[in-house]
Amino acid sequence: MSAIDTIMRTSPVIPVLVVEDPADARPIAEALVAGGLKVLEVTLRTAAALDVIREMARVEGAIVGAGTVLNETQLDAALKAGSRFIVSPGLTENLGRAAIARNIPFLPGIANAGDIMRGLDMGLDRFKFFPAEASGGLKALKALAAPFGAIRFCPTGGISAATAPDWLAEPAVLCVGGSWVVKPGPVDRAAIEAAARAASALGQAK
Repeated sequence: MSAIDTIMRTSPVIPVLVVEDPADARPIAEALVAGGLKVLEVTLRTAAALDVIREMARVEGAIVGAGTVLNETQLDAALKAGSRFIVSPGLTENLGRAAIARNIPFLPGIANAGDIMRGLDMGLDRFKFFPAEASGGLKALKALAAPFGAIRFCPTGGISAATAPDWLAEPAVLCVGGSWVVKPGPVDRAAIEAAARAASALGQAK
């Protein structure tokens, strides 16, 4: 079992986190881990993202990765900050080769068969289906998965607490990415932990 496969099987839902203030990082991570979600994706969409990764990486039990990684420079910065895995919205030759060379668990985004075949040529077989709903939803993923029997996915983009169970019921899906677990605004630890517990329970049928 590959390292990225192990990470994908750790939690049924990977919270996709956009955190503006590093002071919020540890409370959010602690609440998520307490609720049963250990794998956390911090997107590099904010100026504070690398500091947020550093803080969350200090939380016991948290497996913190960087999302929205676009190039080799961001990859190296994320690794230096303590990222244990990397997620990208798409797959390029340069980023793919760089991640493989650094031996970091890598989950690149794909949206079509050509993307998957390019990844397979690099030795990759675990992918983020993104943007999931905008790319045709569960019906599209099932059609994509059919010719690629050994491939497994983490659909992300437009998935909610209500639709996640349908995605997770698909055998080719190991986990889903979701932004619904942590709401924007002031940190409410109790609400985050409760949402994490509900999301963690979605994986009991897998």
